[in-house]
Amino acid sequence: MSSGNDQQSEALSKPTFSEEQASALAESVFGLKVSKVQPLPSYDDQNFHVYVSKTKDGPTEYVLKISNTKASKNPDRIEVQNDIIMFLKAAGFPTSSVCRAKGDNTASLVSVDSGSEIKSYLVRLLTYLPGRPIAEIPISPQLLYEIGKLAAKLDKTLQKFHHPKLSSLHRKNFIWNLKNVPLLEKYLYVLGQNRNREIVEHVIHLFKEEVMTKLSHFRECINHGDLNDHNILIESSKSASGNAEYQVSGILDFDDMSYGYYVFELAITIMYMMIESKNPIQVGGHVLAGFESITPLTAVEKGALFLLVCSRFCQSLVMAAYSCQLYPENKDYFMVTAKTGWKHLQQMFDMGQKAVEEIWFETAKSYESGISM
Repeated sequence: MSSGNDQQSEALSKPTFSEEQASALAESVFGLKVSKVQPLPSYDDQNFHVYVSKTKDGPTEYVLKISNTKASKNPDRIEVQNDIIMFLKAAGFPTSSVCRAKGDNTASLVSVDSGSEIKSYLVRLLTYLPGRPIAEIPISPQLLYEIGKLAAKLDKTLQKFHHPKLSSLHRKNFIWNLKNVPLLEKYLYVLGQNRNREIVEHVIHLFKEEVMTKLSHFRECINHGDLNDHNILIESSKSASGNAEYQVSGILDFDDMSYGYYVFELAITIMYMMIESKNPIQVGGHVLAGFESITPLTAVEKGALFLLVCSRFCQSLVMAAYSCQLYPENKDYFMVTAKTGWKHLQQMFDMGQKAVEEIWFETAKSYESGISM
């Protein structure tokens, strides 16, 4: 994405299939007998919840994913994403099953005549995962710990994943890779002139000075890259005491996968778990403790964590504001993070790194002694 115009052309390539067209795709490409189709929210692709007539065996609900035209030009990356989803499922993670098209491929290229040009879209079908987004419940410290643990386990498991097209996950100018925080400078105009912009500019400056210079000291891995509170599903069960206990029942949306670092995954997860929390600053310590139970951070990684969490807030908030300009009709979806995100970023900025780190590290340390805060 070499310019704002490049980003705009990518955003404007978002598919615009109707429910009837989506139903027809599910039937013609995947051979389903569709009974109902409903749109699902998506950032720059298009997703549909597909219901099929009951069968003797097999699922009755699916997600039809239609990639935007830019993503559709990289079938290798989508193939790798599909294979990773299947690999993680085989390793015991709660991911969807990837369905095969009539030609036995896991993705199919569909061409559509838009009148002025013919556009091509990659279409996939996944099984629908039950459960509620974690955004809908108050998240307990124990659940935050388990989510941190899950993030570390996922990245560690992917170290064993091999694929001839794995290099497709080296996404040099991908705006959502934390390494690319400086690319946000092209979109700052959407914020106007205010304190929010000043904070973002300061974070970018610190990122260049304090993170870019240390990347070679971080341990590399493949990142899910988007473990947000709508991409983690939970289901409840009753504990012996009769209270509801929640377990992770699903991990969604592998479209932002790319090569990054263990500490990137942790920072992204902390940031998104803060969004709906009534005590956002406390969140980081519990997620950190869970993560470090699998993958302890090095001193250099730990020292960068605060700035990386701030940087992810900046990515999410700036790109949401930009996307709202392109798609004002989807403003409610894009601005989910912004409802509390600016407030949380300002609070972190006002408290400062030392004060926030003290809370995070003391909370994480309390787990070692068996007395979680």
